[in-house]
Amino acid sequence: MTAGDRQLTAADDRRRWLALVVLCVGMLMIVLDVTVVNVALPSIQSDLGFSQSSLAWVVNAYLISFGGLLLLAGRLGDLLGRRRIFMIGLGVFTVASLLCGLAQSQGMLIAARFAQGVGGAMTSAVILGMIVTMFPEPKDQAKAIGIYGFVASAGGSIGLLAGGVLTDAINWHWIFFINLPIAIGTALFAARLIDRDAGIGIGRGADVLGATLVTGALMLGVYTIVKASEYGWGSLHTVGLGALALALLGAFVARQATASNALMPLRVFRSSNVSGANLVQVVVVAGMFGMFFMGTLYMERVLGYGPLEIGLAFLPATVLMGIFSAVVSARLNSRFGARTTLVPALAAVLGSLILFALAPVDGSYATDVLPAAILIGVGAGLAFPSLMTLAMSGATPSDAGLASGLINTTAQVGGALGLAVLATLASSRTEDLLGSGHSTAAALTSGYHLAFVVGAGLIAAGIAIALAVLRPEGIAAAEAQRRQRRAAKPAYADC
Repeated sequence: MTAGDRQLTAADDRRRWLALVVLCVGMLMIVLDVTVVNVALPSIQSDLGFSQSSLAWVVNAYLISFGGLLLLAGRLGDLLGRRRIFMIGLGVFTVASLLCGLAQSQGMLIAARFAQGVGGAMTSAVILGMIVTMFPEPKDQAKAIGIYGFVASAGGSIGLLAGGVLTDAINWHWIFFINLPIAIGTALFAARLIDRDAGIGIGRGADVLGATLVTGALMLGVYTIVKASEYGWGSLHTVGLGALALALLGAFVARQATASNALMPLRVFRSSNVSGANLVQVVVVAGMFGMFFMGTLYMERVLGYGPLEIGLAFLPATVLMGIFSAVVSARLNSRFGARTTLVPALAAVLGSLILFALAPVDGSYATDVLPAAILIGVGAGLAFPSLMTLAMSGATPSDAGLASGLINTTAQVGGALGLAVLATLASSRTEDLLGSGHSTAAALTSGYHLAFVVGAGLIAAGIAIALAVLRPEGIAAAEAQRRQRRAAKPAYADC
């Protein structure tokens, strides 16, 4: 190798690591937008007049479009080129962030949040694929994915703190305006550092119908749940729209069973680990997501915390989540196995929700909030990498990308549906107690307690599913390899 070749190789190496930084900044921005809003929810509620149940749509509008379109966005990256989809997603996300910041009505904010979710799905769905392509060597690839994973986990803590600082120092509109310089800078550097990829061509097809059906089912399902407190759980409105949402979901499953270009081929569920890990993730995220949403409202409306105080209160949870997911989980999974690590991790999350369910009206941070925050930070930081490992261990090499997209999608779906259910239950409980003459603080606290108890029940269900369905990843990987060999076996071999 000549000196010029060595210099070129060194320059290329620097460029790809710089490109990794750009991609991680893009991912950080997407993760920030999930958590940065939580701290500002009380301010948004009082400014725009949201009810407690409808306030969930500020979060759900983002989660539904994000989760519903992740699989389609990833497929479009394969077809049209990942860099192109990444850049388009950044553009959509930037414009939507501007509209969120300018919102002066509930409808405008929810619509802009939905658009943000679309941009977020397009941006984040292709990042991991670009990283794997840029770093083909196993050692470099593991390091790059580890950095990406740490950024994705640590983003939550930055979002909570940033949301508190911006809301307290200026106002809630700036939690969205802050995205503009980050997104524009990311796009400019991405254009210079990330090479174009052609994609396999749109002729291969994208399952637009499948994406429409599943997104429609999710949106209608969440809307039905949120409005149940207004119309009643047994009303024609609730039952009818709920049945329609289930019909759309059934049509999506039927579509995936027959479509040649299925968005989510059903063969991936033949593995008990793929099916089990995704089912565990749905119920666990559903139970856990309400903790941050309800916990924020409890601290603001019952304990009287300001936005910055709320951000600082949750900081131990999200910092621990980042540390345990990036550093500790890999060591424990290597030594004891992902399944063995998962169950006590979920038990810690369960303990956190139980502690929050016992928090009194006159609770203190040191005794009623901090212990729960520590438990959920440690538990979630260990649980989610373990779930990812188990889900991927049951996938064949040809379905690895699909399994990766699926585990991300179920997290968003679980968060959206869980938040809708928990917020609706808490709101109904609070309204009933207010009507019975209870004080506002007591009624609110009881409503939040109900949400925490239901969330704890979902975590307990996740533990039961994990014990009953999930298998050690080594066994699951061996079964996946056998399925791969059988699929590749010529038909005449059995003659």
